[in-house]
Amino acid sequence: MAEQTEPAGKPVGVVTHYFNKIGVAIVRFNQEVAVGAHLKFRGAHTDLDVTADSLQFEHQAIAKAAKGQEVGLKVPDHVREGDQVYLAQQD
Repeated sequence: MAEQTEPAGKPVGVVTHYFNKIGVAIVRFNQEVAVGAHLKFRGAHTDLDVTADSLQFEHQAIAKAAKGQEVGLKVPDHVREGDQVYLAQQD
């Protein structure tokens, strides 16, 4: 496994559930996050960078997640409950 890099700043959310069969993470965001945001999932066994191509709330597409909202986000690899989610630094 590659060495994990710690993202700068505070987490913007946390994974509350992961649906393995469909590859969807449920994330509770603690600030507003919009479609197109570059996210980093970090945890004891997780080091994954994802672009939020779509967000869903109650099976409906939304343009942005509100603070405190739990939303579904398609991810290309396994994430775990409790993994922290950070906004990626833009170059």
